[in-house]
Amino acid sequence: MGNQKPDNFPVTLMATTPEDGFVLAITLSRLAVKATQPETDALANLSPDCANSADSLIAVSHVVAVHFSTIAQANQYWPDIRPASGESS
Repeated sequence: MGNQKPDNFPVTLMATTPEDGFVLAITLSRLAVKATQPETDALANLSPDCANSADSLIAVSHVVAVHFSTIAQANQYWPDIRPASGESS
């Protein structure tokens, strides 16, 4: 990746909804993986092992959660969003 910004790099951490924030967190996580391992063949070879490893899946979930926490803070935890009827708050 070097000094070049990827085409799909987010320009802001602002997200309209928590769902959009979660998608953004996944995007940031994927960008980090691509930055640390830019060779797509190497990533493809790792994918089957990672997909079947509980430790790897938990680690991925943790990384996304950290990104989501940062995004939620940037969006002040979406104070104007209310749960739909039937959802718990």
